[in-house]
Formats: sequence, structure tokens, C-alpha cells
Amino acid sequence: MSARIHEGEIITTRLDDVRAYDGVLTRRVIAFCIDYLIIGLLLIPVAILVFLLGIITLGLGWALFGILGPMVALIYVWNTLGGPNQATTGMRMMGIRLDRLDGRPVDGLLSVVHTVLFWAGNVVLTPLILLATLFTDRRRTVHDLLLGTVVTRSDR
Repeated sequence: MSARIHEGEIITTRLDDVRAYDGVLTRRVIAFCIDYLIIGLLLIPVAILVFLLGIITLGLGWALFGILGPMVALIYVWNTLGGPNQATTGMRMMGIRLDRLDGRPVDGLLSVVHTVLFWAGNVVLTPLILLATLFTDRRRTVHDLLLGTVVTRSDR
């Protein structure tokens, strides 16, 4: 076991180090804004493809416009947050990542469930649900608590 001592505290894993959570809330909000800017830009070429598909199918393909935003966002999250870096592009830019408390890597399915729970919690309980981060250990959101995940700084 590679335990180390920092200021009198025994640290066995990176997740036990309190320094891994410094400034995570601010970085998480900025990463969210960056990611949804990227998703908005990704929507442009996909919307053009759906438009052309609608012309080819005499209007039937245009029904995809109803699910276009969530579909692009979930594919983006599946490929980035569920990838080897365990972080979306915005999260990597801000130096944070999503970790599981059991130590296993985050896979695509968990990343999609994490995102769906985030949006479902905000729809049902309003964005005030995010205030839970001010009172929970490790600054975890409600969907982090439900899934056994935590957002940490990747540089520490």
C-alpha cells in the first residue's frame, strides 16, 4: 500500500487527499459552459445532415430535429466522459475529472447515466438541487451521491 502523510493526515489514495477538491465547484461550472458551447457547435453539422436527410425522405427525417440536442449531447458525453481521460473536453481544460469511489474507471454507460440524472434532477427539483454541493463532503452533487462518483482535480 502506498500511504503517505500530509500535514499529519494519512492519505491512502488520491481521493482521500483534500487538495484534490480545491476549487472543483468553480472549475465544474466553467467546464459545463465550455462543454455546452462545444455541443452547440457540434449541433451545426449534425443539423445540416438531418436537414438533408429530411429532404431525401420527403420530410420524414426532420422528425429527428426533436431529439437532436439530447442525442448529440449524450454521444459527446459517452465518448469523452466515458473515455480513458474520464473527463469531457471542458473538464480537461479546467483540470478536473470524474472518478468512481470504488476505484474502477468510468465507462460510457455510467457517464450517460450521470448526465441523465443531472438533467432529470434539475428538471424535477429545479437548479436549486445544485446547492447540495455546498453541504456535502467532497463537494458532491446529488447525482454524484447516487452513483458513487466524485469530481476531483486531475493535477493533484
